[in-house]
Amino acid sequence: MDMTRKLGAEALGTAFLLATVVGSGIMADRLSGGSVGLALLGNTLPTGAILIVLITMLGPVSGAHFNPAVTLVFALRRELVWSEAGFYVAAQVIGAVAGVLAAHAMFAEPLFMASQTARSGAGQWFAEAVATFGLVFTILATLKARPAAVPVAVGLYITAAYWFTASTSFANPAVTLARGLTDTFSGIRPNDVPAFVVCQLIGAVLALAVAGWMVSGPKPSETSAP
Repeated sequence: MDMTRKLGAEALGTAFLLATVVGSGIMADRLSGGSVGLALLGNTLPTGAILIVLITMLGPVSGAHFNPAVTLVFALRRELVWSEAGFYVAAQVIGAVAGVLAAHAMFAEPLFMASQTARSGAGQWFAEAVATFGLVFTILATLKARPAAVPVAVGLYITAAYWFTASTSFANPAVTLARGLTDTFSGIRPNDVPAFVVCQLIGAVLALAVAGWMVSGPKPSETSAP
C-alpha cells in the first residue's frame, strides 16, 4: 500500500474509534438512568467491538495502529521508519479529533468543548502504564503466536481493561488528547492529559522490552496450536 492509503486508514480508523468511544459514552450516559456502572458497561462493549472490526478491516492496509504508542513500538522494532511513524501519529491525532467532533454532531452536543472531568493521581497514572503495557504486550505476543487473532485479542483486552484499571484504560495518546476535547462521559480534563500520555509511553516501551525477552524467536505457522 502507498503511504497516502496507509495514512488514510490510520485517520479513518482512529476517527471511528473515537466516534465510538465518545458516542457510546454519550448514549450510555443518557440511557443509564444515572447509573455510572451501567454507563461504563455501555461504553465498554462498543469500544471492544469496534476495535475488532477496525483492525480486521484496516490491518492489511496500514497495520491498524490507531495509537501513537503502538506506532512508537513498531518504529523502535524497525518495522516502521521514523519518518513514516511521524506521519502515522499526525494522521491518528487528526482522525481522533475528527471522531470526537463527529460524535458531538451526532448527539447535538457543542462541537468544541474542553472536558471538566478530573482524572489524576498516582493510581490513575499507574493504571495507564499498566493498561498500555498490557495492550502492547497483547499485540506483540499475539502477533508471534497467532497473527490472525490480533483483532479479537485487542478488542477483548480493551474490554477487560476498561474494568480492571482505575483509569478505564485510555492506553492511547491520540485517544487521550481527543478525549480532552469532550465534556461528556468519556472526557478527561486537558490538564490531566500530559501525565496520562507520559505513563502510556512508559508502559509501551516496557512492554516492548518484556515481549522481546519473553516471546522472541521464530513465528509459528498460522495452523499451530495456541
